[in-house]
Order: sequence, then structure tokens, then C-alpha cells
Amino acid sequence: TLVIIMLVSQMSPKSDPIVNCSLRFFESAVGVGVGLGLRWTIERWRELRQRLLHLGASSDGAAVDMDTMPLRWGHIKVVMVASLGQLTGGALSTLVGVVLPLMLLFTHRDLSSAMQGVVAATSLVGIMVGSIVIGTLSDRHGYLRYFRLSPAMILLGSVVALFSSGVHSLIVGLLLMGLGVGGGYSLDADYISEIMPRRWRLFMVGVAKASSAIGNVVMAFVCFYILKHWEANDHWSGLFLLISLLATVMLLSSIRFAESPGFLLAHSEREQAERSVRYFLGSDVTIGELGSEVVASRRGRSSWRGMLRGENLRRAILCGVPWACEGFGVYGVGVFLPILVMAVGLGDGGKGVVHLASSVELTGYINLFVTLGFMAGLAVVRRSSHIRQQTLGFLLSAAGLGVLLAAHILHWDKWVMVAGFMLFELFLNAGPHLVSFILPSQVYPVADRGAGAGLAAAMGKAGAVAGVAGVPLLMKWGGVDLALMVTAAVQIAGAAVTAVLGRKVINNEWRHDR
Repeated sequence: TLVIIMLVSQMSPKSDPIVNCSLRFFESAVGVGVGLGLRWTIERWRELRQRLLHLGASSDGAAVDMDTMPLRWGHIKVVMVASLGQLTGGALSTLVGVVLPLMLLFTHRDLSSAMQGVVAATSLVGIMVGSIVIGTLSDRHGYLRYFRLSPAMILLGSVVALFSSGVHSLIVGLLLMGLGVGGGYSLDADYISEIMPRRWRLFMVGVAKASSAIGNVVMAFVCFYILKHWEANDHWSGLFLLISLLATVMLLSSIRFAESPGFLLAHSEREQAERSVRYFLGSDVTIGELGSEVVASRRGRSSWRGMLRGENLRRAILCGVPWACEGFGVYGVGVFLPILVMAVGLGDGGKGVVHLASSVELTGYINLFVTLGFMAGLAVVRRSSHIRQQTLGFLLSAAGLGVLLAAHILHWDKWVMVAGFMLFELFLNAGPHLVSFILPSQVYPVADRGAGAGLAAAMGKAGAVAGVAGVPLLMKWGGVDLALMVTAAVQIAGAAVTAVLGRKVINNEWRHDR
């Protein structure tokens, strides 16, 4: 404080010494107060964390079974870290939908409909390839290294996109980001399903998937704020700094993590698996049914060719085809939502960035129903038939598109069209978008779970690629009406596959333990 007083007096010799000293000592007192407040807060947090870390511990020091124990801080931490990939993937899909119109407005006015589809689909191609390749490699070489590699790839791709000025460099960046996001998709659910207590397992897997809605909503409103206040809108590549920040958080969070207990058990490293469980949950926790599941399934591990034969083929169709159908809707509509909003005549009108900003704002409000849909789905996922939940979700989301299409053709009030968008997002995310992420962890044995989840995610992203590549072409050939009709038909097809095949693969329509 004395040194600062001396420096201020030298830099501002005309300042009043009494005022100078008073202000400096006041600043010091405030600093001390803030420091004491932070110390008190940290101490209280440590006390709460210790209670959470040892929640459900036996009073006599006996071991606790990880399958029946109550939730602890370790469970919450695993869900939070594993959900970051979903959040980043949702944010990326929304950002691509904002960047494309900016490119068309400012730097690439002659970009063809086919090339728009290529740009929009690139990250999804990366997700498709990354999910299946990294899912397979993780079953062989371990989950942890790829759990850390995935955010590093997202960060690298976002930096490439950040400094891109043309379409080709942007495509490279989007591909790298997609590979990283896809790798995370194939691992997130596995970590959660292995670590969670039995009664919370499916619910927490659903929570991780629902975090993608947070990425959608937050990115939409952040982009709206930037478009309203950022004058250099032609520098669209700067928006990818937002993905860089998310990837950095993902990478830092994955450093203090441990190897998958299921992978270690599958490779006969029980001691390491027990150490991993204790790292996540506490020193008094023992491996539960995971050990017996892995031992039983290890003998029947399938080859890559075996993943597409017999029972595994039915599993792949049930998990992958409906995922592809909902991916067509989620990404075909989601990525181009600002453009679709403008195409049906919604927004405040205007031209250029003003119209785009208005459509992005409305996109943010529509995306709130993505979050509400996930919340509604999570509220019933532990008590409902997942096959029925997914089937009804497909049918009701198609009905929402029907309302939107009728309102547009018959020139009904614009709020009816908004309601159609919202119904579509609500039921698509309450049903298939949530359940399709859960099913692989239910139907595949532990030894094949990474590859099975990766295969299903790859099929899902193939549908998403078809959606984002096809929607611009459909709008070119038949306008927004054709795009909406095809999307609704795909959702109905997803309902049919789920209803017909689901009962054969999942006996008695899997119900999770209450």
C-alpha cells in the first residue's frame, strides 16, 4: 500500500496526499475483506464437499456397494465432465446455423445450395467417423486417452476455423471439431453408466444428453447479442472462439480423471479398476455388479464383423436407425433453424444482419423448448417404456411439423407457426433425441458397449448428415414446404422402426429399476 501511495504521488504530484492515502488504505481494507470472504467461502465449500464425498458412508467403516449407494460428489463430477461434450456439440450445431447466413450475407454470396449443405454437414461427418472409430479404439486401448484426445481435437479444429477466411479451411476446422465431438459421444454414456448407482444410471445418461440443449440455447442467445452489438459481422470466423473456450474447459476437466473401470475389468485389471472406482467415489466404495457383467460379457466380445450379425444386427438397427431419423430432424431443422424461421416469414423483418439477428433471437426462444423437452423426458424416463416414449415422441414431433406446414400454407397467424416449431422441438427431444442416446447402454454388453454406442452414434450422424445436406437442396427444389414434409415423413419412419423392432430386442419393453 505504501509503495502504491508513493507511485501515485509521483505520477500525479498535484493529487491531495490525504485523499491519496485514504483511497489506498480503503482499497487495502476492501482487498483484505474480499480475501477473508473468499477464504470463508472456500472453507465452507470444502466442508460441504467432504460431506458429499462421503455421503452414505457406513458408520462402522464397512465398504459401500457402488450399485446401491446414494449419490455423492464424485457422481455429480462425472456427469458434469462427461456432459461437456454434449454441450459443446449442441453449441457447435447452433453456431454453424448462424455462421452460414453470415457467410452468405458478407463473404460468400455465391455459395451454392449444395456447398451450403457440405459446410453444414462437415462437422456431422466428423462426428459420425469419430464416434465409430474412437468408440472402437477405446474398447481396445482404453477410454481415458481418447477422453482427453477428443477435446484436444475440438480445440485444434476451433483454432483452424477461427483463423479461416475461406470455405476450405473452415471445412477442415469443422471436420476436426466433429471428430472430437464424436469421440466424446462414444465415451460419455459409458463413463456415466459404469459409475452411477443402478437406480440413477439411465436418468444421469439422459441428463448428459440433455446438456446439448443448454449448448443450443446459450449459443443462440450469445450469437444474438454479438450480432446486435458487433459491427464487424463479416468476421464470422471470430465466433469460433466460443468453441475454443468450451474445448479448453473440456480439456482441463479431463486431466483429473481416471480410466474406465469397465475397460480395466474387461482386460483383467481388477486391482486398477478398484483403484479407479475409489478415485471417482471414495476409498470406502467397492465394485458392484459391473465386475460380474464384464466377466460374463468378456468371453462373448464381438468382432467388428460380428457387430453386424445376429442379435447385434438387431441391436444396431434399433439403436441406429431411429437415431438417424431423429438426427435428420434435430440437425436438418436445428442447423438451418434461423434460415427456416426467415423462410416461413417469422421475425421482425428488415434486411441483412437485422433480419438475421431477429431470426437468431427467435431461434433461441424456440430452442428453450429443446430444454423443456429434455426435462419432460427425464421426468418420465425412469418410469416409462422407452420404446413407447420414443415412438410417441416421433409421432408428436411429426404432428408439430404438420401444424407448422398447415399454418404456412394456409397463411395462419405467425404464432401458430411458432407453436409448430416449439411442439416439434418439445416432443422430438422428450422422446427420440433422449431415448436414442440411452438405448445403446441398455442393449449392448459391457465389452461391446463402446463399439455399439459408437456404431449407433455413427448411424445417427449419418441421418444428421443427410438432413443438413438435404434441407438446402429440398428448399431449392420445393421450398420450405417440401423440406418440412420430408422431415415429418422421416420422423414417422423412425416411429415405425422403433415400434416394430423394439419389442423384439427389448423384452417386456425395458423398464428401469425405480
